[in-house]
Amino acid sequence: MENDFIEMMEPTPKLLSKKCKLISFLIRIFLQFSIYIIALIVWLIYDYFIAIATLLLSFIIMGILRSKIRNSVIPSKQREFQYSDQGIADWYTAKEICNDELEQKLEKI
Repeated sequence: MENDFIEMMEPTPKLLSKKCKLISFLIRIFLQFSIYIIALIVWLIYDYFIAIATLLLSFIIMGILRSKIRNSVIPSKQREFQYSDQGIADWYTAKEICNDELEQKLEKI
């Protein structure tokens, strides 16, 4: 009887201030488009062959970085679910950067 309960999932945090929303947006843009920007810069400086190699290497590095950020802030019971870059950025911003905003929200409740 004691083990018959449904574990509640924590919803993706809602960011309230404009500062937190801007930080989350910048992290999202970094996670989504940095690999293409890096490959474009390498292509302009060096050659397209090196740019393709850099693009492939950047996919691997950004995948590792994305998973490290995701696993550091999302609760362990929810890690098997898929999260977009926006979801990862919202979780990271809410848990690591705008932590005081959540505490103020909980105090009001």
